[in-house]
Amino acid sequence: MNEPAGIFGASWRRNSRWRHEAASASFCGTIQPMTERRYLPDPTRVSVLTAAILLAFALTRVISTQHLFSMLIPLGIFKLKLMFNLNTVIVLLAAGMTATGMDWLLRTHPSLEKGETREHWLLPTLTVLVIGIALYSLPNTPIWWLGFGLGAAIFLVVSLAEYVVVDPNDARYPLATAILTVLAFVIFLILAVALKAAKVRLIMVIPALFLAGALAALRTLHLRLNERWEFAWAVGIGLVAAQLGAALHYLPLTPVRFGLALLAPLYALTVLAVSLAEGNPFRRAFFEPTIMLVLFWGLAIWFR
Repeated sequence: MNEPAGIFGASWRRNSRWRHEAASASFCGTIQPMTERRYLPDPTRVSVLTAAILLAFALTRVISTQHLFSMLIPLGIFKLKLMFNLNTVIVLLAAGMTATGMDWLLRTHPSLEKGETREHWLLPTLTVLVIGIALYSLPNTPIWWLGFGLGAAIFLVVSLAEYVVVDPNDARYPLATAILTVLAFVIFLILAVALKAAKVRLIMVIPALFLAGALAALRTLHLRLNERWEFAWAVGIGLVAAQLGAALHYLPLTPVRFGLALLAPLYALTVLAVSLAEGNPFRRAFFEPTIMLVLFWGLAIWFR
C-alpha cells in the first residue's frame, strides 16, 4: 500500500511532532494570512492640535474681561442683544481651529478620499463648543480642573475615533463607531446640563439645543447607516429637542434632570430613525426606542 502524502510533503511513518511542524510550515507558505488594517494618526499632529485646544480653554479661565462688543439682531418686533466677551471669542476661535486642525490631521490618513474630511469635523467641533460652554459655567474651584481634564480626554477620544472611521475596513471601525455614537449623546447631555446650570436665557437655549441635537443625530445616523446622510431626520430630531427644552426651561428641574429629560427623546428618535431606515417593521423598530425612553425618563425622575 502506498504511503499517503499530503500537502505537507512528508511520509505518514514520520513521528507526529515532525508532521505537525511540516504541516504548519507548508500551510503558511501556501495561504497568506489576512492582515488587519490599523492606521494611527501622526502623534505630533495630535499633540499640537490637543495642546492648542487645551491652551484656549486655559485662557478662558486666566483671562477675565468685560464684554468687548454686542450685536443687535432684529426678530420681528423684538430685538435680541448678544453680548460678546473675550472668553466667548476664544471659544469660537477654538471651534474654528478644531475644524481646521481635524482637516490637517486627517490628511495623513492613507485611505482618505478627496473632499471626505468635512463629515469628520462635525463632532470634534461640537465637542469643543460644548466643553467651552461647560467650563465657562463651572466655578473657579478644583471642579473646574476636573472638567478641564475630562473635556481634554473626551476631545482626544473623539479625534482619534474620527480618524479610525475614515476607513470602514479598519479592524477597529465597529468600536470607533460605537464610541462616537455614545459620545455624541454624552456631549448633548453635557450641553443641556451646562445651559440649565448657567441659567441661560431661553432665546439662547433653543438654538443651542437644536444645533447640538441635530448634529448629534446627523453624525450618528451617518455612522449607523453606511455613510448615508439623513438631513430630514436630523432636523426633525433637533426641533423636538429644542421644543422640549423650551417647554421644560421654566420648570423647577435640576440641571441633571433637565439634561436626562432631553436626552431621552433625542436617543429614542435617533434609534427609531436608524431602525426604520434599515427596513425593520414598525413594531420591531418601535420597541427599543420605547424602552430607552422609559429608562432615561425614569433616571430623570430618580436622579436628584
